[in-house]
Amino acid sequence: MSSIDQSLDAAASIKGAFAIALVDYDSGMMLGSRGGSPEFDLEVAAPGNSDVMRTKLDVMQKLGLREAIEDILITLDTQYHLIRPIRGLPDEKLFFYLVLNRAQANLALARRDLKMIEQQFYLANPITDQPAPYFPSQSGR
Repeated sequence: MSSIDQSLDAAASIKGAFAIALVDYDSGMMLGSRGGSPEFDLEVAAPGNSDVMRTKLDVMQKLGLREAIEDILITLDTQYHLIRPIRGLPDEKLFFYLVLNRAQANLALARRDLKMIEQQFYLANPITDQPAPYFPSQSGR
């Protein structure tokens, strides 16, 4: 079983998890997913949230913010949407996209669990030939 499968399975087991995807935000392509429904198509949601991720990084760069995105939270009436970039992978622009049923989920625990899954995923896919740069990568530093 790949680290992608293991990570998706772990995230799918978070209390209240409705859907999870690992997404390349540069292309909008999903590398894997679990859950969803005919009414909630991850094939549509993943590229859409790639736009959210790219836009936020662009705004941060324009503002000169030298901080990393821990996660992005979108709160709906019945759902929480968490976008969690995988930090430390300089050449890969990946994030976990977790959709939670708001009535069932504990947001604080879900954020903690997704952070642990992201860290485990990074450790299972280390980049050894170069140090992890500050995220997001910006030119001129």
